[in-house]
Amino acid sequence: GLAEFVAAEEMDRQEGFWWSPDGDRLLVARVDVGPVNRWYIADPADPSRAPRQVAYPVAGSPNAVVTLLVAGAGGGSAVPVRWDSERFEYLVAAHWDAVALLIVVQSRDQRTMRVLEVSPQTGETRVIREDVDPDWVDIVGGVPRHLTDGSLVWTVDADDARRLLVDGTVVTPADLHVRGVLDVDGDTVLFSASSEPTNVEVWSWERGAGAVRLAPESGAGTFGARRSGATTVLAQRTLDSPAVSVTVIREQRMVAAVRSLAETPIVLPRVQQLRLGARELRAALLWPTGYAPGSGSLPVLLDPYGGPGHQRVVASQGPFLESQWFADQGFAVLVIDGRGTPGRGWAWERSIRGDRPYPVLDDQIDGLRAAAALHPDLDLSRVAIRGWSYGGFLSGLAVLSRPDVFHAAVAGAPNADQRLYDTHYTERFLGMPDEEPESYDRMSLALLAPKLERPLLLIHGLSDDNVIAAHTLRLAAALDAARRPHQLVLLSGFTHSTNRPSSANLLLLQLEFLKNALHLA
Repeated sequence: GLAEFVAAEEMDRQEGFWWSPDGDRLLVARVDVGPVNRWYIADPADPSRAPRQVAYPVAGSPNAVVTLLVAGAGGGSAVPVRWDSERFEYLVAAHWDAVALLIVVQSRDQRTMRVLEVSPQTGETRVIREDVDPDWVDIVGGVPRHLTDGSLVWTVDADDARRLLVDGTVVTPADLHVRGVLDVDGDTVLFSASSEPTNVEVWSWERGAGAVRLAPESGAGTFGARRSGATTVLAQRTLDSPAVSVTVIREQRMVAAVRSLAETPIVLPRVQQLRLGARELRAALLWPTGYAPGSGSLPVLLDPYGGPGHQRVVASQGPFLESQWFADQGFAVLVIDGRGTPGRGWAWERSIRGDRPYPVLDDQIDGLRAAAALHPDLDLSRVAIRGWSYGGFLSGLAVLSRPDVFHAAVAGAPNADQRLYDTHYTERFLGMPDEEPESYDRMSLALLAPKLERPLLLIHGLSDDNVIAAHTLRLAAALDAARRPHQLVLLSGFTHSTNRPSSANLLLLQLEFLKNALHLA
């Protein structure tokens, strides 16, 4: 009844059981982690504690074996669900409504995905839809679903955009990129979508009315919503306020508002949205509070994530609070979303297949130069980059491979060796390590260690069970072997997240490093 690691971490499937509509039966996942690789995570701060064993499906190794049972709520024998699990080993999603019980399964190479209808009585399945892609088939949240007449709600990549599909028919325009289905309420589909990648809007679709944007007067922002009983709760974030605005909509009019009680930050982000270079890279530039452009040059700090599946440049203040803090320490902070980031269509996301790092790094460099051409205050002789997770990898790659552009880097929890990262994420972009070893070598920071000639600060939590500390420790060992000076900070008790009160000290540590590395007063 629990989701396995890759389902929770990479597929956004947190559930391991699903109730029938009348509540008398359960679809239950059984997860066998027996075949999965075992790792051991120790706490050096407490030598009396034994290392913690974790089942981690590293790229190229066996996954957990996931099977399904239909069980009666009152007990009795359970019915096993049967499908071609050897070919389709990933259970992506399940949904049980009054129309049917559906599951979604995916092949190991992620190039084929099937929607299966399950007979709860016998456990037999039949294919009702199959999607195939030469690179990978995206997992989209909120589907499959049914309308009351049994029509299947799904999505499909067409015309370089993700489109909403109802009963096999595309029902959204080509210039609207669907992000996910939020709810299906009767015959109304509530979904999130973007016509501009920095905005995430909420739309509804129903027969006769077509696709309609909710609250069009609200303008740019990032929206989320839920709907039931013809009532929609809409949450909005914008660049104008740090607060989340929540409204209740019924029959296309607002009937209530929920006031935010969140504290207002002392300093609010000053975000200038940009489109940079020939690829119109979406970017955000943040100046020090009170700084007037044209009043003098500033060192530049790039603050990306840069990897697939996550955007940093969105029309919302929240993601830029740390960036503004660094700006207020005397930097021009530049955040760039390059190729591979979501929201800009099929070709944009898949352009990194097999060569994930260098198109992404090229976009950071192109964006930096384009921003400096627009704003001469940006001093390209003093450029640093910082990031966490994929952003940490990108920061390490930047300073190792392009010291002519980047003069210092902070690499936090970098996935420095893709052979140490999980199956579902890594194999989607790089293939199997024994079949495409050159793709993994291109992503190895340790192989670039002898090239280091700029200051590099490595940070990693020793309790990280997602990007394990071995990534950074092996990179540090390679730097030591190559006699390349660097700084290493290991955080006892920290996992992949640094959200704790002591994290403020971590920001101060990074600031001190950057100022010393760039010779700032």
